[in-house]
Amino acid sequence: MPQPLRILVVEPDSTRAAAIAEALMSGGWSDVTIAPQMTGLARKLQEVDPDLVLIDLANPNRDMLEQVSAASDAKGRPVAMFVDQSDDDMTSAAVAAGVSAYVVGGMVPERIKPVLKTAIARFQMISQMRLELAAAKQALTDRKVIDRAKGVLMRARGISEEEAYNLLRVRAMDRKCKVIDVAEALITASDLLT
Repeated sequence: MPQPLRILVVEPDSTRAAAIAEALMSGGWSDVTIAPQMTGLARKLQEVDPDLVLIDLANPNRDMLEQVSAASDAKGRPVAMFVDQSDDDMTSAAVAAGVSAYVVGGMVPERIKPVLKTAIARFQMISQMRLELAAAKQALTDRKVIDRAKGVLMRARGISEEEAYNLLRVRAMDRKCKVIDVAEALITASDLLT
């Protein structure tokens, strides 16, 4: 049984919307809200706060993709889009807009469950990669600050790089904080003295 998800379906045709809702429910997802139009999508997203957005459109355009982009980035949720027709530019724009699954050839009820599972998995993978990238960037920034603090200590005390790092580390342990915190405080103090 799929995990419980709150799903917002954007589908202007009420007959197709009912078929999508039925396919979702037969797939094990019962918390489904239908939005009959893209207009006001941001407001509807705030109101429903879905875990996943499923959009079924005949012909997407750039304005629609901008709304999808705002919707998917606002809270960080997967978006699956089924379209009847597309071209290379629109496919690239959909991916850039944050669409997790972009299926050309229309929505077939039997494909909904595997497409949603793929969209969720892809979204989770990309989210994990973003977290890892942010952590790597922060580690690099921290490393630069620590290196700068070591340089301050090396010049001020005439000690080696290893001794400077050990001094930062010991001070961090004494104060029960991170080495980066001690390094930032040292640089701030050093900047005040120069």
